[in-house]
Amino acid sequence: MPTAPSSPLLLWDLFCQVIDNHGDLGVCWRLAAQLAARGQRVRLWVDDARALAWMAPGAVEGHLAGIQVLPWTRPFHAGMPPEAMAQLPRADVWIEAFGCEIASEFIAFQRHSTLGNGQNRSTDPVWINLEYLSAEPYVERCHGLPSPVMHGPGQGLTRHFFYPGFTPRTGGLLRERDLAARQAAFDRAGWLAALGVQAGGERLLSLFCYEPPALAPWLAHLAADATPTRLLVTHGRAAEAVNSIFKNENGHIPSSMGHSSLSISYLPALTQVDYDHLLWACDLNFVRGEDSLVRALWAGRPLIWQIYPQDDGAHHAKLEAFLDWLNAPASLRQFHRTWNGIADTAGARSPSTPELNAWDACARAARERLFTQDDLATQLLGFVGKKR
Repeated sequence: MPTAPSSPLLLWDLFCQVIDNHGDLGVCWRLAAQLAARGQRVRLWVDDARALAWMAPGAVEGHLAGIQVLPWTRPFHAGMPPEAMAQLPRADVWIEAFGCEIASEFIAFQRHSTLGNGQNRSTDPVWINLEYLSAEPYVERCHGLPSPVMHGPGQGLTRHFFYPGFTPRTGGLLRERDLAARQAAFDRAGWLAALGVQAGGERLLSLFCYEPPALAPWLAHLAADATPTRLLVTHGRAAEAVNSIFKNENGHIPSSMGHSSLSISYLPALTQVDYDHLLWACDLNFVRGEDSLVRALWAGRPLIWQIYPQDDGAHHAKLEAFLDWLNAPASLRQFHRTWNGIADTAGARSPSTPELNAWDACARAARERLFTQDDLATQLLGFVGKKR
């Protein structure tokens, strides 16, 4: 695994808008935590920090050294009066996550601030636009490209596009330095027992999803399957989607379905650490969006990704590009298309029985490829170091 050289200690402003059910905040918090673990100082500006209470307990209170969570209001001065803004030390790096835009008044104050960080009093920050994750070919072409700012208080500065990705010519994926060691030491049976789940002969599946078209027929398939399955359903939309099918908040399969091989456990809201544990504990993980996809890849277990749907259908190409990179076998491709409601020549409407052995080999091979590449935080530190 590549190792990162030592980096200068910098002050980073990381801006986050919560749009997709906390996924954006999840990525930004992981990035902030990984930068802080390397000795960096981070100010995380977020418009809705409530999810951090369960995602990363103590975050808002400042219990993690090196990270300060600050309110990003509109207008900006509603949460940070001009006199307070003028006293903020100037950051070395600005990161706009996922297309959000830094408030113009913040840029103006920061550029004219005399409170520099260390020796950089007259140096403008390195400005980075952290983009969404994709395996599509344009990512390699666009990663690192400059975008001069032609007007407004940022005039004369240059943004740089930074694309996370799955290949060496991209910005990589978020990964903690001790991830492999923590996973190797994981006590699966003990962690499951703490949730009231006995690790025995049941097939364990985790479910983190929106409202996939194939959910109802898939649950019916599991209930009729010869292999006993326990579905560990995450808090929020996934639990609501399952309950809307069964109409039973206790998670019991209705007697109208007859004999059932399916058991359901509804989980509380999990911290980021415990969500990793969930992925490590299961035989098959259903994930959604970006943050959970990356964590499932590091888990090295078979996964099904529900991609965030877009009105123009652009997510179809994005899913196919990911499956191409994954070297997904035909059965895994078919399951993904069905799960995401994408019609193909097979015309399947209900997911078939998973081929876990083949899917497991595919997932492990993908993880091994990723471990040979530098992670996102390491690459960001290197990129910033070259621009200063």
